[in-house]
Order: sequence, then structure tokens, then C-alpha cells
Amino acid sequence: MEKEFNDTGVCVPSRHYMVNTSDKIKSIIQLIEKGKYFTISRPRQFGKTTTLQLLSSQLNLIDKYLTLNISFEGTGDSFFANEQVFCPGLLRIIARTLRFSNPEIYEYLLPASRQVHNFEELSQFISQYVLEMNKHVVLFIDEVDKSSDNQIFLHFLGMLRNKYLLRDTGRDYTFHSVILAGVHDIKTLKAKIRPDDDRKYNSPWNIAADFNVDLSFAPHEIETMLEDYSRKKNIVPDIAAIAEKLYYYTSGYPWLVSKLCKFIDEDIAAKREEKNWTTDDIETAFKMITDESYTSTLFDSLAKNLENNRKLYDLVSRISINGASFPFTISDPVISLGSLYGILVPAEQGRCRIHNRIFEQRIYAHIMSRLLQTRYAELDNFGIPEFYTDKGLDIKMIMLRFQAFMKEHYSKKDARFLECEGRLLFLSYLRPIINGKGFDFKEPNVSDERRMDIVITYRDQRFVIELKIWHGQKYHEKGLKQLSNYLDMYSLKQGYLLIYDFNQNKEYRQEQIVFEDKEIFAVWV
Repeated sequence: MEKEFNDTGVCVPSRHYMVNTSDKIKSIIQLIEKGKYFTISRPRQFGKTTTLQLLSSQLNLIDKYLTLNISFEGTGDSFFANEQVFCPGLLRIIARTLRFSNPEIYEYLLPASRQVHNFEELSQFISQYVLEMNKHVVLFIDEVDKSSDNQIFLHFLGMLRNKYLLRDTGRDYTFHSVILAGVHDIKTLKAKIRPDDDRKYNSPWNIAADFNVDLSFAPHEIETMLEDYSRKKNIVPDIAAIAEKLYYYTSGYPWLVSKLCKFIDEDIAAKREEKNWTTDDIETAFKMITDESYTSTLFDSLAKNLENNRKLYDLVSRISINGASFPFTISDPVISLGSLYGILVPAEQGRCRIHNRIFEQRIYAHIMSRLLQTRYAELDNFGIPEFYTDKGLDIKMIMLRFQAFMKEHYSKKDARFLECEGRLLFLSYLRPIINGKGFDFKEPNVSDERRMDIVITYRDQRFVIELKIWHGQKYHEKGLKQLSNYLDMYSLKQGYLLIYDFNQNKEYRQEQIVFEDKEIFAVWV
């Protein structure tokens, strides 16, 4: 069977191109060797199930270990009705997972499930089972989120906790290690079950060790997958440059890395004679995955998590649309929720940022679509064809028309309104112009100038527009220098500057500026 890049379900080394995560697996096994109980809490499609499978395979190669793997996927609500249903059901699930790999244990567990009816009997069975096995029995529980709306699972964790404490004092036998995997950690599971209970932070899993293994893919790890692919396809791409570009857009989010590679392999390189990958292929794949007509369960989940949490929606909107800056304070409930869903991560300066550039673009498109239908519906009705020429997109004309639009419709608005809405107005104005023909991408740079750069890609053209607030000539010179440096990143000699001037005697003007070796077209509104 020919290998492929996987974007559904668990990754299998013999069938899929995979990143070499052996260092991560070794780090997790070190926790298991110490007999730790812990939770792998990561966002959806972040490689949790694949990690558990790789862990289990590695441990089963060591004679002293026996792994039991279960998942609550597809169990249904009735499974958690009461302990009389849950306890025997748990043993049946474990037995089924061992039916083909270890039939002897399967034959042992299946009849035992008919003799266990409550937590006390389950606890006694676990003690006897571990004692008889004379091995380090490790329990993996995947999809713990499926148990998030009931109390029975928390009672089960409480039982495991008590046995763990007794084990460490020599008064019981129990699992050597227990690993839970899901989007939620146990604290947020409990908060979900009893949102108004002051005791919700008294977790039955407070024995858990910290899990700090980074499951995202670093560029050098992405290279290992590309090397495997290149050998199989007999090509010689610039692997290091491509891996860096993949990381640039995904920040190492596992599913996003695999999906971009799958697009290139099956939809981009496959349609041309030259099969070698280039960094331009990453750009094309980025356009494909951020196209608003493309859907996936991950992006559906991303939109749902925003729509179902108004405070999170507002916070993310202010970051992604207005370039606002907030400290990444994980104890803040809204920021913690954004982190849990993989939307927010800390930047180097300790500020909140959107996890990756693909999420930024998808979130931006989602929010702007709603705004265009409500607050700025009138922006969708103007002559778009004038913004296109034989050479491509006419950014100067777009900026001049926006200037005229602002002068006509918003000249009487107060400065406070424009300072809050100015960037949003331009993005809303810009969106229907490039929709379906190109894409805009924002790079927020929070400083005393509160700037936000917009990168527009149209065909083989790239344009950089910087938005800033007028604070006088000194800051203006500094802004020109920053824009010049930013243009260097893209090897561009032309740039654009949209300046919001809130002075009472402001002048709606434009200026062609030569700065260093750049030509910058500036418009004041």
C-alpha cells in the first residue's frame, strides 16, 4: 500500500508519512517509568490518539509492561448512567481492545465483567488483576471529553486516585500509570459538569503530574517527514526551507502540517510534470486551506467554539481584527478557554496571539463575514472592477476610494469611534474587493504606534499595507522605517501606508514617499 499524508483518524507508520516524534515519546515514557498519572490535554486533531498508539507500541516492546487502551468514543450516554452499568462496561471495553492482540487476557476479562457491578468490586478486581499479571499495567483512556456531562467518570477517577495513594504507601495494588487524553483537562471537565459549584476546582485528579511535552511539530521534526516522502518519491526539494515555511503558517499544529502536505502531494505537485516541492507550493496550499469554501471538522469546531462563547469571540475579535494586545494570563477564564481550544497561545513578549496564521485567516474571515452582514453591509455595494487592471490589483485606487468613502460617510464621527472602528472599516472595505481573487493576511505588531500590517496576495503579486495612527512627524519617520524593514522581509520595494489622523484640522491627503530604497504611497483619512 502506497503511503499518503493522513488527515483523518490515527496515523499509522506503515501507511502514512509521519513526523518522527521519538524524542517526545521518550519524554512521555520517562513519566510512565516513574509511575506518574497525568493528562494529555490538547486541542482537537493535535495528535493525541496517535501519540497514545505510539506510546502503547513502544511500551509493549518492553517485557515488564502491559498496556490497556480504551476510548469513550461512541459509548453513548447510557454507558455513564450509573456505576452498575459503567463498571462492567469498562472491563468489556478493555477486553475488546485485547481480543486479537492478546486473546488470553480477553478470555480472562470478559467473564470478569459479569462479576463486577460497582466501584468497590471494580477496585478489588483491579488490585487482583495487577497482582496476578506481575507487570507494570498502564491504562490509556482516550476521548475523556465524551464523559464530560456526567458524574460517574469523576467517581471512577476518584477511585483511581485513592488506589494510587494507597499504592504509594504499600497498601494496595493498582495501575502503574494512568494517562488520560482529551481536549479538556479534569478541572475543566468538572467545571463543565457543575459550572456553578464552588468545589469544581477540587479535582479528583490532583495527583496528576504536570505534562509539559510539546506535541506540536518543530521545523526539524517536520523535516523528518519530508525526508521520508522525498525518498519514496525520488525527489530532492529544499527540505529545510519547506519545513520552515510549513511551520511559519501552522506553528507546528499537527493536522495543519499534514493537510498542507496532502494538498501539495495530491492537488498541486500531482498536476504538473515537475514533482519537486517549492516554498511557492506552501503558499498555494495556504490559499487552499484558508479558502472560505473549504470546510473541515477542525474549522467547524473552531467556529463553534467562538460562537458558543461570547466573551472568547469578543477577545479573539479584538486581537485578530483590531490588533489589540492582552497579557497571556492563564488564570483568566476567557484566556484559559482560548488556550484549551488551541486558539490562543502566549507570544514571546507574554502577550496573547492566535495560535497560527491559518487560524488567524479563518477566524478573520469568519468574523468579517458576520460584520459585513450586519454593521457594514453598505460596504459591499460599490464598483469593484475599477480596482483591477491588466497588471493586477490597483492598491492605490483602493486606498484613494477608501479615503473618499471615509470623507463622505465618516467625516463627522468622533475620534473615539474612528480609533476603535477605523481598522475594521478598512478591512471591511477591502474584503469584498479581494474575496475570491486573493487573500489578505494580517501581521499585528503592537507598539506605541498600534500598527497592523496587511499582506495581500493576488496572482503572483504581493502588497503590504501598514495601518497606523498619526502621532506626529517623529513617529511617522519611525513608522516608515518599520514598514521598510517589513518590506525587506518580502523582498519588496513598494509599500502602502494608511494613516488615521484624529486631529480636528486634519487634511485628507496622499503622498508618494521615497524612503531609503522604497517607494511608499501614503494616504491620510
